[in-house]
Amino acid sequence: MERLRSGEPIFEGVHGYEDTVVPQIVNALLARHDFILLGLRGQAKSRILRQIANLLDDEVPILAGSEINDDPFHPISKQGRVIVEEHGDDAPIEWVHRDQRFVEKLATPDVTIADIIGDVDPIKAARGGHILADELTIHFGLLPRANRGIFAINEIPDLSGKIQVGLFNVLQEGDVQVKGYPIRLPLDVLMVFTANPEDYTARGKIITPLKDRIGSEIRTHYPTEIDTGIQVTRQEAWVQREGPEVIVPEVVEQVIERIAFRARDDKRIDQRSGVSQRMPITVLESVVSNAERRAVLLNEEQAVPRVSDIYASLPAITGKMELEYEGELHGHDKIARELIASASHATFEERAGGADVEEIVEYFEEGGALQLGTDASASACIQGFELVPGLMDLIEQTGLASPDATDGERVAACELVLEALVAERRVSRSSGGGYRRTPHGGGQGEGPASGGGAFDPFGGLELG
Repeated sequence: MERLRSGEPIFEGVHGYEDTVVPQIVNALLARHDFILLGLRGQAKSRILRQIANLLDDEVPILAGSEINDDPFHPISKQGRVIVEEHGDDAPIEWVHRDQRFVEKLATPDVTIADIIGDVDPIKAARGGHILADELTIHFGLLPRANRGIFAINEIPDLSGKIQVGLFNVLQEGDVQVKGYPIRLPLDVLMVFTANPEDYTARGKIITPLKDRIGSEIRTHYPTEIDTGIQVTRQEAWVQREGPEVIVPEVVEQVIERIAFRARDDKRIDQRSGVSQRMPITVLESVVSNAERRAVLLNEEQAVPRVSDIYASLPAITGKMELEYEGELHGHDKIARELIASASHATFEERAGGADVEEIVEYFEEGGALQLGTDASASACIQGFELVPGLMDLIEQTGLASPDATDGERVAACELVLEALVAERRVSRSSGGGYRRTPHGGGQGEGPASGGGAFDPFGGLELG
């Protein structure tokens, strides 16, 4: 409530959920509902769960030595009741920080009821002289130890059915059997879960009685706007390195983000598995690494990624896609390359849609060609691009590169224009990074250009 009044963000570093997921979580918390976050991979479910602990009081008092955070005024364990009976108002207390009141467990098939609820500890019985039926012999599991706090379970469908039964029983009725004898544990616990819809059929499911007792089912989603995706990617990606200064052009960020957006709409990619937000994050890191490697080789002070660096980062794309049958026929690499070209075209259309590119296309149709080495310096690439009539003027007039842009940023803008033409099949791109006229029949062929001149940044202008 204090955060709502002050306008502070409920969850730090979580973007795109301000009008959807966050209000639903707030309502669930105010209603004291246990809830589940249901969504595909890479949708910040675990991050949200871990930040809920930040909404707790900084510290709370417990009876000193209590395993389950007994409230000094209302102890629920026999150990706590014995302490109060012996010491009364002088019972010793301890203060527990909110971080210690958050317990998280990744659900796996090998989790046992003893892990979650507890089990008899024969050593406790022997040392204390208790019979095994005495509650003092119990070694409590994770759920009781989360008393007066939060108990989070990631990937709840992976938890076996009998463990799920134990969860809803202790939460709803407040009783449970440990090794055959009943005890009552009226726990004060917020239960929060995560699940992937794919897991409901692939690996397991939430049993109906437990699902019925979960107060709110909140569905997460991927960013709906490119700018939101870029904000998340900038936040998470490791970009600032200790080597050359890294400058990531805005157009490169947009292309990388659009690759994920395009992949989420591609019928050849399994949308039940989803395309994680981790894809653009890892792609950006890989792209920066390729630019960093080039800067080190050329002894440059700045590492400026280009669109061609995205092609060098294919492993960061292909590993994040689960293909349908039709996609398997095409192959990961081909689909990834098509996504890059499509994302480049969409970015160009948004930034410079309607710009006159006929002069550029005419240059290639008349036999002109560019062979841009992936490790060529920015200044060498600029020399090549200056041979293409209208290209440098276009990027300045449309704002793809500002008047004070560095050579590296202008190279990125020029490559964006050419990649957009590749997507339109008006120019052909070779696997080695060269641009030439489209072969007869269209497509991204690799046939040599005939006539005209071909520019090689390592060898200058080659006359045809």
